[in-house]
Amino acid sequence: MQGGLDPEGLAVFNGMLTAPVYDVAVESPLEAAPLLSAALCHRVWFKREDLQPVFSFKLRGAYARMAKLGPDERARGVVAASAGNHAQGVALAARKLGCRAVIVMPVTTPSIKVDAVRRLGGEVRLHGDTFDEAAAEALRLAGEGLTPIHPYDDPDVIAGQGTVGLELLRQRPRGLDAVFVPVGGGGLIAGVATCIKRLMPSIRVIGVEPEDSDCLARALAAGRPVKLDHTGIFADGVAVRQVGELPFRLCRDAVDEVVRVGTDEICAAIKDVFSENRTVLEPSGALSVAGLRRWAEGRKGLDLAAILSGANLNFDRLRFVAERAGSGERREALFAVVIPERPGSFRAFCELIGNRSITEFNYRYSDATSARIFVGIQVSGREEVDALMALFHAHGLLAVDLTGNELAKLHLRHLAWGFTPNPELERVYRFEFPERPGALLRFLTRMSRGWNITLFHYRNHGADVGRVLAGMEVPREDEGAFLAFLGELGYEWADERDNPAYRFFLA
Repeated sequence: MQGGLDPEGLAVFNGMLTAPVYDVAVESPLEAAPLLSAALCHRVWFKREDLQPVFSFKLRGAYARMAKLGPDERARGVVAASAGNHAQGVALAARKLGCRAVIVMPVTTPSIKVDAVRRLGGEVRLHGDTFDEAAAEALRLAGEGLTPIHPYDDPDVIAGQGTVGLELLRQRPRGLDAVFVPVGGGGLIAGVATCIKRLMPSIRVIGVEPEDSDCLARALAAGRPVKLDHTGIFADGVAVRQVGELPFRLCRDAVDEVVRVGTDEICAAIKDVFSENRTVLEPSGALSVAGLRRWAEGRKGLDLAAILSGANLNFDRLRFVAERAGSGERREALFAVVIPERPGSFRAFCELIGNRSITEFNYRYSDATSARIFVGIQVSGREEVDALMALFHAHGLLAVDLTGNELAKLHLRHLAWGFTPNPELERVYRFEFPERPGALLRFLTRMSRGWNITLFHYRNHGADVGRVLAGMEVPREDEGAFLAFLGELGYEWADERDNPAYRFFLA
């Protein structure tokens, strides 16, 4: 698109020019990122939407929509469903406009976000374990007279978010080669892309999504919005199952490409931003930096901007972020290794590793002739991981690369190892369940069917989903009943019996 817009896009663009967002928002700075620039051999810029009064860009769109409410609508009040940032934007806009705001949030919403909405004057209704359940309740309340404020599928909301793009172009008049935008329901990228393609169409607009919440990428591939069966929850601010209808139509014409990134890459991006300016972003807030990092590989000398979209992070999640950042930077490799069970084996193994830093070292006696080691090693990149594997094999050691293995990273490195006396009967699964007070007890109660539990590991990550690794001895005649139990449970699960980490240390 060379500067032209269809009628829908033109209407959204014109709405940006008059959106009264600065009644509540600030023009966020565009800051150079010298450390990341040097590391990537590009000129990198951060658009600091994390510095808004509610630590997110969401107040722009919420206020742009609510400023158009008529007197009767303001008198009745508004309703919104949100797990965080949109909720705070609506609550702040309502306070500014002097109207009532009812915010429906999932019961699993971290308390930091619930408390922030209440401090802004919003009436919080906790309902359901998921956003979809909260959204259904918000729709019911809208039927009672409250005006719904959609987080992304609304032209005024998109126009408000698009003012981020106007600022970018004013702040960098010499232009940029590419802008990286986080994608959830599509409101922000639809607005920014519409603005940029109207004014400077040579700039590439690149959306960034988590690999497990890629609703825009799938919609563009299919030519229509498609609903995901499941979304990951680590980057909860963009965990949307289906891109909005209007954002999709705008993005179809204005977005150049979409990059998908993994959890570890997002954690590394959070660390990148912290190293740059000592700010801790939420996972969705750092999503654009993760995408920029991936896209920049193999290129040099470009001007690249990433929109930092939010900093409403639950503090308890920092430990998970710190654990996974090394993998995301490709600075930590995980291995399972069998060494001889004899005096001096540990020392010989460490001598083999050389001067590399060991991040983790766990040992398990296997039998009279061998021992099994779970080891983390600092590396400089993928090439060094491959070199270490070749080194182990050259010295006759059985080794398995577990660097990208979720079971190993989430559970194995934190639990005690051992073996069941009846391995042929053991069923081992990873589960995800809504994290709320009493959730673990309810999970165990639903799981208890008289089958012997052989393994159980749970660790709170400060997120809205709990993760459990569970093993059960299930007699062969109960196989059908066990499969029926998994269906009744209602939680996401994955069979891990073929996982090399399980087979190496636990089977």
